[in-house]
Amino acid sequence: MTTEASHPLYVPLAPLTAPRAPGSHRRRRGPAPVAGPVDVPARSVDAPARPTDIPARPAPSADPLVRPGARSAGPPPAAPPAAPPAVPVLRLAPERLRAGIVAGAGGVGLLWGLQARPSARLDVLFASGAHLTGLLAGYGVLVLLLLMARVPAVEHGVGADRLARWHALGGRYVLGLIAAHAVLALCGHAAHTHADLVTAAGDLLSYGAIAAAAAGTALLVAVGITSARSVRRRLRHETWRAVHLGALLAAALGFVHQLAGPDVAGGLLTRWLWSMAHATVAVLLLWYRLVVPARAALRHDLRVAEVRDEGPGVVSVLIRGRGVDRLCAEPGQFFRWRFLRRGLWATALPFSLSAPVRDDTLRITVKALGDHTRRVRRLRPGTRVLASGPFGALTAHRRTRRKVLLLAGGVGITPLRALFETLPGGPGDVTLLYRASDASAVVLREELEAIARERRAALHFLLGPSDGSFDPLAPRALRNLVPDLAAHDVYLCGPPAMARAATASLIRAGVPASRIHSEDFDRA
Repeated sequence: MTTEASHPLYVPLAPLTAPRAPGSHRRRRGPAPVAGPVDVPARSVDAPARPTDIPARPAPSADPLVRPGARSAGPPPAAPPAAPPAVPVLRLAPERLRAGIVAGAGGVGLLWGLQARPSARLDVLFASGAHLTGLLAGYGVLVLLLLMARVPAVEHGVGADRLARWHALGGRYVLGLIAAHAVLALCGHAAHTHADLVTAAGDLLSYGAIAAAAAGTALLVAVGITSARSVRRRLRHETWRAVHLGALLAAALGFVHQLAGPDVAGGLLTRWLWSMAHATVAVLLLWYRLVVPARAALRHDLRVAEVRDEGPGVVSVLIRGRGVDRLCAEPGQFFRWRFLRRGLWATALPFSLSAPVRDDTLRITVKALGDHTRRVRRLRPGTRVLASGPFGALTAHRRTRRKVLLLAGGVGITPLRALFETLPGGPGDVTLLYRASDASAVVLREELEAIARERRAALHFLLGPSDGSFDPLAPRALRNLVPDLAAHDVYLCGPPAMARAATASLIRAGVPASRIHSEDFDRA
């Protein structure tokens, strides 16, 4: 069933024409034509669609990357699409990762406790606090690097956006621990030497290991400042990335400082364990951020095959290579793409797959929202592509219920379009709600309607301005569109403001937060 929002302020999409005779099909470019304003009864969206409500359409071709209409029409199959083959992917659940991080912090606290010597002296109390905060700060830096190492088991199980949120929150804790460590160490040294704070600071900085730690701290502070949302908006992505690389040098300088401290250097076993932890994280970073992408580039030889117009400011890029199936990319996931052409090669852009992988072909659909995305539409066939991934946890493995609601906003339809085609289910099990400002903003409309017809799935276009008097994503409106909403899993992808509002509405409508699955690609 395909419907549009039933509100007089909304402009219904014009019905597509019936398929032409074989041999006369022509690939349509640009957005679908828009009908003039039509008053629609307030509740017509809830009525079941009549056969005349959905124009006759060609069945989708076997290749989802070929536009509907490229082949002659045929009757839709009676059976729903078969489930995609299982992908043997190891996933680390968020709860397990969180528990592991907390357990590691507990181990660091135990290490400190075993070496602490109870005393009522002021300098000893300051020193003990400095040792504890220093160890926890060093451990925290390792955790931050691990979260961003792009380890597949972590990325696929936790999700890139959640990892980014944990990384940002952890960074604040680490900077706080480093500041506490510095203040406690300074006060402890001043109390021990009976000197003022300025003299004590100069004395401490005369030690090479402490000077290295001070330099590392300055680098981490720079990283923290540039990560603030108000600052990051004003920086080019390349500048922000270059500053963040300083965190690696800061970790190395901190490691030098830690090896010289009594808590780590005091015992052979402690020194070995601390060194192995740093070496493990360093190997993971090098392997998954450098070696694996380089090996994939040589193995798959990805190149741009075609750039297709999908509407105003929106293009689909088809990318072909060798043995692409070995990437094990799942519908709903994304890659970080580096197009080797001027203006794009220096930046890895996160774009979701907008169709399942088939015939060694990957497809992304991109809307021009900035300098880099505008350059994507000017790509030429044959352009070399480096792809890192797949990443993300917005996949079928999150599903816990038979019925699924896919809720998309704007170009956030891209990962949900792939899921709309591949999620297992019978007629009525899968519903797609697509929120857009107007008909011209609807992306991949022909493919969505073809999939809905083939799967006998519900498809609703919710059109209208975001500041309109009628909110189609309000709890009552959602329950009208999906009467048994609380029994669904919900996959959500769209602009951050829309995603936050939709999440709040879904919870008020009775959907548990644990069954609302989303990823914020601004954080990915």
